[in-house]
Amino acid sequence: MEKVVYLLWRDAQTSQEEFSHMLRTDVADKLIAIGARGLQVNVADQAVESAAKLRQVNTRPPIDGFLSLWVDSAIEKLRQPFDVVIADAVARMAGYLVTESQPIRNTRYPSIAGERTAGFAQLAFLKRPPRLAPDAWLDMWHNHHTQVAIDTQDTFLYVQNVVIRSLTHAAPAYDAIVEECFPAAAMTDPYAFFNAVGNEDKFQRNVGAMMESCGRFIDFDKIDVIPSSQYIVKSPAA
Repeated sequence: MEKVVYLLWRDAQTSQEEFSHMLRTDVADKLIAIGARGLQVNVADQAVESAAKLRQVNTRPPIDGFLSLWVDSAIEKLRQPFDVVIADAVARMAGYLVTESQPIRNTRYPSIAGERTAGFAQLAFLKRPPRLAPDAWLDMWHNHHTQVAIDTQDTFLYVQNVVIRSLTHAAPAYDAIVEECFPAAAMTDPYAFFNAVGNEDKFQRNVGAMMESCGRFIDFDKIDVIPSSQYIVKSPAA
């Protein structure tokens, strides 16, 4: 089984809520009917508007949604029916084959099929800095930064997707896509985000450690960060 990630852009005439509903119902039903093994939808909808200050945009136009699809094979001929369903529903899409690692599984707020996951999901789209060789960049991220992120933030889900290759024409050149779920309070309270409510010293330590670690393998003027609502429509483990 392979995981394919699609970045999605909506038509300007389609509202955020219409876009979200369509992806989770019409589009999801069609994808599952043709053989999707698993399906997750993330959308920047009204439920995460209060997290707008966390958004960072370096790719234009900004990404509106994110769809994770688990399939038997991502070979082009076998994947094409899924691409067609998605392309017909959006203004633009970009697809990537990824490998998925989950340093933190969501056991705190277990998802219910088709319903919104508690809190919010922060999506980060990374480009490897030219100063780092691919192996060194991956080692720095996976073997050094992962524990720092776990220790300094109040995340209840942490997913690292390494991009193997792009699958669609003119897809933005990302090297990795990160999914991190936080409690709702973290949308507006940085102390909640950095797991330091009521503790100024811990907050400063956590922010400093996180920013120092990120700076080693991320160029902040190249990253895209999107707060989103997460919906597990069909778990790949089901």
